[in-house]
Amino acid sequence: MVSSALPSKRKSQPETRGSAERPAQLLAWYDRHRRRLPWRAPAGQRSNPYRVWLSEIMLQQTTVKAVGPYFEKFLARWPDVSALGRADLEDVLRMWAGLGYYSRARNLHACAVTVLREHRGVFPDTEEGLRKLPGIGPYTAAAIAAIAFDRQTMPVDGNIERVTTRLFRIEEALPQAKPQIQALAATLLGPSRAGDSAQALMDLGATICTPKKPACALCPFNEDCAARDRGDQDTFPRKAAKKTGTLRRGAAFVVVRGDELLVRSRPAKGLLGGMTEVPVSDWLAGQDDSDALAQAPELTSVKRWHRKLGVVTHVFTHFPLELVVYTAKVPPRTRALDGMRWVPIATLDGEALPNVMRKVVAHGLGE
Repeated sequence: MVSSALPSKRKSQPETRGSAERPAQLLAWYDRHRRRLPWRAPAGQRSNPYRVWLSEIMLQQTTVKAVGPYFEKFLARWPDVSALGRADLEDVLRMWAGLGYYSRARNLHACAVTVLREHRGVFPDTEEGLRKLPGIGPYTAAAIAAIAFDRQTMPVDGNIERVTTRLFRIEEALPQAKPQIQALAATLLGPSRAGDSAQALMDLGATICTPKKPACALCPFNEDCAARDRGDQDTFPRKAAKKTGTLRRGAAFVVVRGDELLVRSRPAKGLLGGMTEVPVSDWLAGQDDSDALAQAPELTSVKRWHRKLGVVTHVFTHFPLELVVYTAKVPPRTRALDGMRWVPIATLDGEALPNVMRKVVAHGLGE
């Protein structure tokens, strides 16, 4: 009987134990262990709103390691929001190529244009004002408000979700648990240094409270964590089963003229809007190869398309994709079809090719 009562007692303890000290414990840990990141201001210095905004947009659905080089390139090319607001969208898309989720790049540019034209190159300093800008949702507005302007708010990203669900042992599954997580994460804010509190939780989730094998012994909350108290911290956060989208299939056509490749730009709106691609068929569920091949570009000099062995696979947010790749070589004076153009293969790195198209081109060229 005694042993069966222990879990209930132990579960209740961390919810009240030391709750008032948590914000101070968190900041003390952060002051000793804060990460050095290109967009992060040194200790005691005010954060640059442009750097905070740029990094937050880039970090959506992307890792810190992947973002670092892109952030430095953007900063070198466009050192402030006014410079980015005067940039050409095509240049922004080219610089973004490889980071994925390309609607972020279009929203990034639209936001910079809006800040330049409507706010004289100065970001609004409140969540409400930030939310009105293109591409800035509740999380990003809270992150910029807290980190750049020290507003008393707690942004909740994936790292903070993980720390919070473990600390308070939140049983409800994501995404339904988000309001509860938001409310409990806010209790970790102290009376000042809101931006540091948010970044501390982000760092804690990224370096200590990791998805697998968290280093609980090094955590400032190691004696105060409900999930660790029960020994099941690896199982949090609880997540509802993901719905897998229906597989779509299609064909991609890699056409070479000497040392040039035939490409076109996708429509500005929609999936991969404005990005560069080789000609492709529709991407449809259940589409067979013959229907896809029938959508090949009508180049009179192409008598036969050569199908490459294998397929190119790619997973988008809402569906997986399989592309059969066909290749052809055309004579030197072959003209590009309407809406298409020839680009040197040697300069493809400078094109706004999304990752799926880089896979297609590499497969088609035999690289």
